[in-house]
Amino acid sequence: MSDFMLWLYANYIKPQLGAAPLGAYAYPMDALRNVLCDDGRRDLDKALEFTAIQAFLLGLRTGEGLALSRR
Repeated sequence: MSDFMLWLYANYIKPQLGAAPLGAYAYPMDALRNVLCDDGRRDLDKALEFTAIQAFLLGLRTGEGLALSRR
């Protein structure tokens, strides 16, 4: 990952994800975090970081979300 993408995740993507309602995913995420050890939680956070960055880049490549901003 580039330094810019890591910065973008920390300063834009992660706060947006933190503000999003979890809905039906709240309990499974809490349960998963509660059963993991500290190293496992760090690994989960890194996996979520990677997935969120890749999803963001995919949205840029495909132009998803641009139609919503033009309205």
